Amino acid sequence: MGSPELSTHLLNGEGARPYLDALARLRIAVFAEWPYLYDGSLQYEQDYLEQYLREPRSLIVLVRDGEQAVAASTALPLESAETEMQAPWRNDGAVLDEILYFGESVVLPAYRGLGLGRRFFALREAHGRALGRSRCTFCAVQRPADHPARPSDYVPNDAFWQRLGYRRRADLHCTFPWVDIGDDQESHKTLIFWERPLEPTEPAPG
Repeated sequence: MGSPELSTHLLNGEGARPYLDALARLRIAVFAEWPYLYDGSLQYEQDYLEQYLREPRSLIVLVRDGEQAVAASTALPLESAETEMQAPWRNDGAVLDEILYFGESVVLPAYRGLGLGRRFFALREAHGRALGRSRCTFCAVQRPADHPARPSDYVPNDAFWQRLGYRRRADLHCTFPWVDIGDDQESHKTLIFWERPLEPTEPAPG
């Protein structure tokens, strides 16, 4: 995984509680970057992560360099996710307990390019298969291409997600509020869903 000091921990439900503060601080640090520009608070993040701690079928993948949390990824059954994430699927006629919802993957800048993103997807998809789920989904924030905070060298993850077999569902979206860095109040952002089917077993490369 790029460094002999990196350790990966697969945590479920309350098993992640000892790492709650570390996970919250990690999320705040990474989501301050484009495209989320999230002006986060420790209390809000701790409260948000409680949905994963109270769901024993959740998965939190934590990567540490020594004792430092440097990357993490989350997933939980869609029927246990926030109602904002459930609503587009309900309106589309989906059976929620067939879907595993992927929360967020966060990686500190110094640890990017080591294959953690791909590994996070593989681990969460394996978790979905173990739960008997037939597909998985996540959503990503949409920002205007001419947004003044957009870095000139920013490359969206769309091509990466497509290579992993995910399909963008422009017809499925939700809105979610947070405070952007530099703002003094919340504003609603649009998030678009992506999905892929989960085969019972991962097909061999070919």
